[in-house]
Amino acid sequence: MTAVQSSDAGPRRLTQYAAGGGCACKIPVGRLERIVSGLRGGRSVDDETLVVGVEDGDDAAAVRVEEADGVALISTADFFTPVVDDPYDWGRIAAVNALSDVYAMGGRPVLAINLVAWPLADPDDPAGLPDEMLARVLEGGADVGRQAGCPVAGGHSVTAPEPLYGLSVTGVGDPDRLLRNDAAAPGQPLSLTKPIGSGVLNNRHKSTGERFEQAIDVMTTLNAEASAAALAAGVRAATDVTGFGLLGHLYKMLRASGVGAVIDADAVPVIEGVRESMAAGYLPGGSRRNLDWVRPHVDSDRDENTLVLLADAQTSGGLLVVGEIPGAPVIGHTTEGPARVTVR
Repeated sequence: MTAVQSSDAGPRRLTQYAAGGGCACKIPVGRLERIVSGLRGGRSVDDETLVVGVEDGDDAAAVRVEEADGVALISTADFFTPVVDDPYDWGRIAAVNALSDVYAMGGRPVLAINLVAWPLADPDDPAGLPDEMLARVLEGGADVGRQAGCPVAGGHSVTAPEPLYGLSVTGVGDPDRLLRNDAAAPGQPLSLTKPIGSGVLNNRHKSTGERFEQAIDVMTTLNAEASAAALAAGVRAATDVTGFGLLGHLYKMLRASGVGAVIDADAVPVIEGVRESMAAGYLPGGSRRNLDWVRPHVDSDRDENTLVLLADAQTSGGLLVVGEIPGAPVIGHTTEGPARVTVR
């Protein structure tokens, strides 16, 4: 798909329609927690069907289906602004990212619907985006759904100045075997199933138009196998690493579980080209905001670039698992509380 002609001097790329990009466009974590603080609980006094709510910042909500013994219904929604210029790739990345919330809970996605906001092109708005580009985005999402065995059927769309795409996903799981933020125990290894640094490379892509296949490969890899491996290994606690970065998502899990952690920064896998891009000055503002939020809970004498990378705002990142699973590097371990991260 070629770049869209704007009313300005040159062509506009898909990522230039968004102020942020991917999961880096999330509301800053500290601000978001203040906004939703009054919602904690999320259940009535006599409501025992809600298995996982908003209390601990889990990846999705889960309710016990009383009519189906041993079944929890898992629900999530995730959408964001363009992270790459190719519309088909953006559709795939956004869909994989949305499905990841179900996998991070140890569930299996069974149905998804599209969520779309789109700046329509018409004679009165030549700076809008063409219909065929949106069709490619939706095609990417549908193809991921087929790969995951999860139909993507229908959805909702609105016109808007910035393009947005994602999915609302319904999944199922065992209510007694869900992977949760509040179930981490001390003395356990920490494993990470994908390398980090997609935020850095996406930031460079938006600035320069360079295409980074290695980042696209990471962002379009489903977390299905990692989730199944975690369940098979008896893991109880896990989360996916997305917009709040590795340090942010780890701290939220530690806080919910009342444990601490030690991270070996040199053991954390990093996507090829990330360190060079950081040295060249490419870094999302969301990554620095992540570090600002989590820094009071981090003990480290490592250099600033290392800490910023560990807080890099990921799009469609891997699972952070409290336990060991085949093929995933161990990057640290949990400790007795308090909920602090030591980075070595």
